[in-house]
Amino acid sequence: MNIQLQQKLTLLPDAPGCYIYKDENNEILYIGKSKCLKNRVKSYFTGKQIGKTARLVRQIRDLELIITSSEKEALLLEMILIQKYQPPFNIQLKEGQSYPYIKITNEKNPHIEVVFEAKQDGAHYFGPYPGRYSARQTVELIEKLFPLCRCDGKPGRPCLYYHLGLCLGPCQAEIEPAVYQAQIQKITRFLEGNVKDVKTKLTLDMQAATEKLQFERAAELRDTIHAINETIEKQHIIFPGLKNRDIIGCYEQDNYLGVFVFFVRNGAINGTKWHVFEIQKSLQEDLADFINQFYQDPNNIQPKELLISEKLAKMSLSVPLQKAISFPQKGGKKHQINLAVENAKSTYIAYAKMKEYDFENQLKNT
Repeated sequence: MNIQLQQKLTLLPDAPGCYIYKDENNEILYIGKSKCLKNRVKSYFTGKQIGKTARLVRQIRDLELIITSSEKEALLLEMILIQKYQPPFNIQLKEGQSYPYIKITNEKNPHIEVVFEAKQDGAHYFGPYPGRYSARQTVELIEKLFPLCRCDGKPGRPCLYYHLGLCLGPCQAEIEPAVYQAQIQKITRFLEGNVKDVKTKLTLDMQAATEKLQFERAAELRDTIHAINETIEKQHIIFPGLKNRDIIGCYEQDNYLGVFVFFVRNGAINGTKWHVFEIQKSLQEDLADFINQFYQDPNNIQPKELLISEKLAKMSLSVPLQKAISFPQKGGKKHQINLAVENAKSTYIAYAKMKEYDFENQLKNT
């Protein structure tokens, strides 16, 4: 470790922010964030490191810090910096924010899967979900409750999934389209939060199995009910009773507009996206253009309800958006809007710190 880096490690602040590791050529290796920079950065250089972290530490020759006012601001700044500089050691975040979706394919024998891109291909998409694990858990649960096709669908010898009750069995006999459609409707209602009826039926089935001394079956049903509680009902519900809504908050400063979007599904914030851009025409016009373009992207599935913090002329938005949009001024919806605005402000502040960092680096290199 060189003397310059050693000195910087003795001056680490007990504050939130981002740390930037550089190599001998002053190229950025890795960008991280922490609520306590002093503890987090020192942990890289104390104790024994293995794998990727060991390779990273061997290459570190310099360290830069950007102090933030909160942990949330540090998180946003980290994402902005990673997307801009694409550090080689930031494998997980270097492609930017990407949320998984649950997809029911558009084919003769549809199946369900987790994807990271929603396409305009006639398939059914649900989400976004907060992570791959959450989406995969949900798919596994649906495959038990409402099976579709789990094999190649060619008639012949029934597949293992059919014998396990996890496949409708096009490998055993032709499946009518109406049967698949009925399952898809059940899946849709379930993913929209209608789990009460399913749980009630499973509970009754469990009680009946217990009375018949079918304890293995009863335990299986009990585990399924538990899976529903863990997977669907405990996905951090913050807006009880709310099914499907996007919330867009805006913050303007120095002729820049920060926009923050919450994806709310089944009462839970299942994902977020953000953007900061320079205002070219007016706040209202540029925001309307941004929202129209945002929902033209098939990955941003338009919700049934869209709340926006800034009052816009409805005619400036596409017809589907005009039907969904509202501008709350009071009550619970206004509170949700305020939360999005607060995050939009934090996003702008993080973006401004990134611009300041860029400017200081330019001065160093001149």
